[in-house]
Amino acid sequence: MTDALSRLLADRDWLMADGATGTTLFNMGLQSGDAPELWNADHPDRIRALYRGAVDAGSDIFLTNSFGGTAARLKLHEAQGRVGDLNQRAAELGREVADAAGRPVVVAGSMGPTGEIMAPMGPLTHETAVEMFHEQAEGLKAGGADVLWVETISAPEEYRAAAEAAALAGMPWVGTMSFDTAGRTMMGVTSADMVTLVGKLDHAPLAFGANCGVGASDLLRTVLGFSAMGPEIPVVAKGNAGIPKYVDGHIHYDGTPELMAHYAVLARDAGATIIGGCCGTTADHLRAMRAALETTPRGPRPTLEQITGTLGGFSSSSDGTGPADPSTQRPRRRRRG
Repeated sequence: MTDALSRLLADRDWLMADGATGTTLFNMGLQSGDAPELWNADHPDRIRALYRGAVDAGSDIFLTNSFGGTAARLKLHEAQGRVGDLNQRAAELGREVADAAGRPVVVAGSMGPTGEIMAPMGPLTHETAVEMFHEQAEGLKAGGADVLWVETISAPEEYRAAAEAAALAGMPWVGTMSFDTAGRTMMGVTSADMVTLVGKLDHAPLAFGANCGVGASDLLRTVLGFSAMGPEIPVVAKGNAGIPKYVDGHIHYDGTPELMAHYAVLARDAGATIIGGCCGTTADHLRAMRAALETTPRGPRPTLEQITGTLGGFSSSSDGTGPADPSTQRPRRRRRG
């Protein structure tokens, strides 16, 4: 095992990833509708600060500012001709911060969904998807990313296309999907389906898992679904910091650092090896998560009752493994003094 992530996985029984890119950048002044990737060229100091915030909070892995870095996404901002440059800059800035950290830190090249629907339901063919992901992957590779990090995917076809692109680029990769529809992805993938999908890929990821979704409770139920299948590769848990609420003209996530600290420990005990946060997760959350992971002894696999009692209720009564169930339950929030 020669890549940076594999070396860390061999030496540690858990690793901490980063938090929310979008939340942090909005706090820095990014406006709704703007392309964050343009800041790699226009505001490099802010992107360095984004990365440095995660490293200083204890993250072993941070994702580059390249989530929307495919030609399909950048075309919305008339920047489809800058895929290579913007992705390379995202990784170069990350490389600077990681190399100055004084400890091993993995630069993960973020690759989000194209935003288009895969054939036969939509116009995006497998070949075109592979081409777009490969173009992005080469830019991230040129900038010094240690690993590609495919995230927030809903369709198995798009996941396979990203895997093929990573192979073409000669890069190790990690891939997560977003389970946000009654325990399934938007395209109907269950936790069991994902384990089966990953096991059949020619270019398997170094780790797989779930990110974003609804809330931390739902994400941990999905992690338990992964663990029940006995996967052979590490699991990633990257949950949102609570539930989004619209407050004073902007989206606010109600998860406190204390709540996310509990989430991190539960995620580890549920079977996750790489644990981080997604939307709403700030450096304050990450510091609390790191402290909890370092000081709380490993415990037994949590029950669903323990998860809801600590983090709040599930958004749906279904975990996605049975017939689709759109019914929801009112979330129960744990009282915190």
